[in-house]
Amino acid sequence: MFEDSVLERGELVFEDFESSQSFPSPREPNNEQDFSARAPSPQESPAGKQPASPDRPDTARPHATGKERRHGFLRRRPVVSAIGAVLLASLLSGGYLYLNYAEHFESTDDAFIAARQFALAPKVSGYLTSVPVTDNQHVKADDVIARIDERDYRVALAQAKAQVEAAQASIENIDAQLDVQQAQIASNQAQVDQAQAALVFAQQQAVRYEHLEQTGYGTVQNAQQYTSQLHQQQAALASAQATLRLAQRQVEALKAQRNSAVASLAQAKAQRDQAELNLSYTTVTAAQPGRVVNLSAAAGQFAQPGTDLTMFVPDEIWVTANFKENQLDHMRPGDPVTLSIDAYPERQIHGHVESVQPGSGTAFSLLPAQNATGNYVKIVQRVPVKVVMDDPPTDVALGPGMSVVPTVRIDSTSSLLERLGRLL
Repeated sequence: MFEDSVLERGELVFEDFESSQSFPSPREPNNEQDFSARAPSPQESPAGKQPASPDRPDTARPHATGKERRHGFLRRRPVVSAIGAVLLASLLSGGYLYLNYAEHFESTDDAFIAARQFALAPKVSGYLTSVPVTDNQHVKADDVIARIDERDYRVALAQAKAQVEAAQASIENIDAQLDVQQAQIASNQAQVDQAQAALVFAQQQAVRYEHLEQTGYGTVQNAQQYTSQLHQQQAALASAQATLRLAQRQVEALKAQRNSAVASLAQAKAQRDQAELNLSYTTVTAAQPGRVVNLSAAAGQFAQPGTDLTMFVPDEIWVTANFKENQLDHMRPGDPVTLSIDAYPERQIHGHVESVQPGSGTAFSLLPAQNATGNYVKIVQRVPVKVVMDDPPTDVALGPGMSVVPTVRIDSTSSLLERLGRLL
């Protein structure tokens, strides 16, 4: 526009110059006319410029300011200006509502499904006779995973049961011997009593005939005879008492044998129980509901104790979300969580914060960072947060390592957007 104004001004000056250089007509001009032609009129602008007319824009007018151009645009485009104003206001309002709503949540993409997966292995060795499961199959508690040939273990169990029966028979035999010994003790006790009674009579006879011999009414022979019988009865009593003590000691020996037999019975029962356990170990079962993963067992395979047959993933799973430490200020156990699983983006799973690990992830790693050595650069650490699903889906497979995006609501108060939604 500036160039057009300059060009117009140049054309006007050139026309004035041509008009001033034009030669007069051959006729004799009038002095008054010549004077009036040469003298500029009061309306003429100096330096040969023509006055501005109402019908012709002033080419020497300076450019309009930005405010004047904007007002001119608003006058020329009122509808577009109104639409732009409405869009700008909507954009600002939407941005404020979004920021106010986002302040109530904390989210991270560093989150994965976790579980305490483990390997299933047999405790006894043997050939696998059957594997009634397949890869990724869901099983319930006590469902059979694999079976081992159990014939050897049944034989061992039969031997252990026979040893138990032998130990029990030995105890019964000793009990019978104890009963016999008790009868023997009773017989020996009777003999002791008999010997004591005979000894008393012998003592009385010896005293009587010794008195007769001293008074002269009896012979010396009779006195000596009854004195000898007294000594014989004393010896018989001592013998009976010794036999009684021997029988009593025999009871103690039998009791000791019985205790040994009882211990042998307990050992035999333990061996029997171990044999029963070994027989039960030939059937590998699931201890809890879960899925069979990475199955390597097959029928006819020789399984060694501790050899992995398959990996097992329990149904109890959770989400380990590694939040930045500056996101944990308002996060507490029990806060509601919305989980978005990358494998199933159309699903929204609800859960809650179970716990926050008391320390960063690097603090519990195999090689924790040693910040006291070398140059230290501060880096925002990540802290594992355990999130438990309230309504885990049962129609899809969820397992360790699957990516999840958890969104934790750290502020239970309603945002402005939610309040507006309820009002509308």
